[in-house]
Amino acid sequence: MMDGPDSKASKSSSKMKSFKPISLKQLAAHLDLDPSTVSVVLNNAPGRSISAATRDRIKAAAREMNYQPNLLARSLRSQRTLTVGILVPELGEGYHTQIMAGIGDQLIGAGYFYLTAHHRHQPNMIEEYIRMLVGRGAQGLIAVDTLLEHPLPIPTVTVAGHRRLEGITNVVLDHAHAAALTLDHLYGLGHREIAFMRGQPFSSDSDVRWKELERYAGKLGLKIRPELVVTLDRDMSSPELGYPVVQQLMAAKRPFSALVAFNDIAAFGSIRAFQDLNLSVPKDVSVIGFDDVNASSYSSPRLTTIRQPLAEMGRIATQALLNKINDTTPPRGELVVQPTLVIRESTGPALKRSRA
Repeated sequence: MMDGPDSKASKSSSKMKSFKPISLKQLAAHLDLDPSTVSVVLNNAPGRSISAATRDRIKAAAREMNYQPNLLARSLRSQRTLTVGILVPELGEGYHTQIMAGIGDQLIGAGYFYLTAHHRHQPNMIEEYIRMLVGRGAQGLIAVDTLLEHPLPIPTVTVAGHRRLEGITNVVLDHAHAAALTLDHLYGLGHREIAFMRGQPFSSDSDVRWKELERYAGKLGLKIRPELVVTLDRDMSSPELGYPVVQQLMAAKRPFSALVAFNDIAAFGSIRAFQDLNLSVPKDVSVIGFDDVNASSYSSPRLTTIRQPLAEMGRIATQALLNKINDTTPPRGELVVQPTLVIRESTGPALKRSRA
């Protein structure tokens, strides 16, 4: 026998009602238990002797009746929202995404929720988002590749902030070691005429990375020629970032045998530009990147790069923030992470006369 329209409507209505959340008191009444008993079980609170059978019955009923805890009421009682705010310039793939993955994994494991805001390096948006996140009850803040101008009223950790501010812990890469790894590798392959990309002025790592490259080049006796230095200025996270760099370098008509890219994404675009000019990487020109994003080992050729342990930096920053929130360890102003060199296919010996 087929159900009529009224029967179908009744079933649909019943199904919709089953997904309507109920309160703790309603759940307790349904189970004929005291609300405090139900609360202890659902919140995994210690100090009460409740049988395993009762605990299983409460949890099963909570799932069946779609019980959702009132987190706002709980946070008002405990003064703990278990919420963290995250500031990031963009949500594209690459550097920021891999750091965010480490942050998210660590927060989820600690039972925290997080709110993410991306600001496109606009100072007014950074300030506005900080106010909004604090106003929404964030207990702490993680700022990734974001220049903060002043101390904040809640525990704060930055990744690649590079600005010393009172009460803020900064997780940074050892850029002096990164510069040594980069130039020692190219120098050892015989490269002496090297082109460089400087990062965008709004990128937190730009200045410190460039200063360390200049310093170590001087130590090796490598001359950095102004006509072989290109400063990135576009705010994008696609290989298009590095494509016009090659055109600018070729227009300078100064021979070079290697290119130090600001990051892996820009390196991908540069390699494509060289290939479009019928130049082979690394036979005619070597290219080295920075970051070791996931795509670096799948590009053509596979990219030699300086690896930042991005996900690990996210986890370190998150644990430092949780320590601040819970006041479990003395705060530290800076946490330094070490880079490593990953040699793949995009770098090779310098030819006596490079075609680039």
